[in-house]
Amino acid sequence: MLNLVLILFLIIFVVCYWRWDDIRNHFWQKKYLNNTLNAQQKNLLLNYMPIYRKMTDADREKLERHIVWFLNEKRFIGCDGLELNDAMKLIVAADACVLVLNKPWPLYRNVKEILLYPSAYYAPQTSRDNAGLVSYHNTVRQGESWPGGTLVLSWHDVLEGNRLPSDGHNLVFHEFAHQLDQETGKTTGTPMLASNEDYQKWAKVFSRAFNQLKTHLAYGMPHVIHSYGATNEAEFFAVITETFLEKPAELRQFDPEIYHLLVGFYQFDPIAWH
Repeated sequence: MLNLVLILFLIIFVVCYWRWDDIRNHFWQKKYLNNTLNAQQKNLLLNYMPIYRKMTDADREKLERHIVWFLNEKRFIGCDGLELNDAMKLIVAADACVLVLNKPWPLYRNVKEILLYPSAYYAPQTSRDNAGLVSYHNTVRQGESWPGGTLVLSWHDVLEGNRLPSDGHNLVFHEFAHQLDQETGKTTGTPMLASNEDYQKWAKVFSRAFNQLKTHLAYGMPHVIHSYGATNEAEFFAVITETFLEKPAELRQFDPEIYHLLVGFYQFDPIAWH
């Protein structure tokens, strides 16, 4: 009898292990699918999040479901004396969920916690010179994205990103784009794609656009993408994501090929909202 119970337990364990994603998603669907934001939360987003106001009703509804899921599944921590409230969490969650509007749950599968500072903060940094000498110093930062699943954000800059919706700068878009990049296990500027063909196309178009930005900067030529994107491929992906969402028409006119590549990855066209 005991052996039979152990065998049944083993079978159940194996089935649950292999079907864990399906079981978890079934639970989430029952828990969250019919949940939505309340009127107060919607009004807050209408006041503080311009991109939410511009969305179609169908996209806004999808975003709201994602926000409910995000708020319940991710942990927020206030730092440096910042007292968190529900409005702060809501705005961060809403911005983050725009990037994954048409993605299935779990959203940002690696993200565990979001640390919010009142404003820009000091972070320790090490550097090594050509002689191999290591130095330690503090740098001022607005945000960080750690591969282990922690994001750090300056609340002041989160608000500025929404207050100026067409300047090509949005801290939450930037740092959560890094998280999408890091889902591959590396931070290379190439997020997780569907097929080898997609990776080949991405490498060709992305590299050409990245090198074009560096060339334009070297010769002092204007470019729709902010110069910080030339730092490296990872920063280029994060910066071009900000540009894609905040200056979609300008980006499409300047470089239609990279624009359509991003439409394919993010699975929506922000021009439809503008």
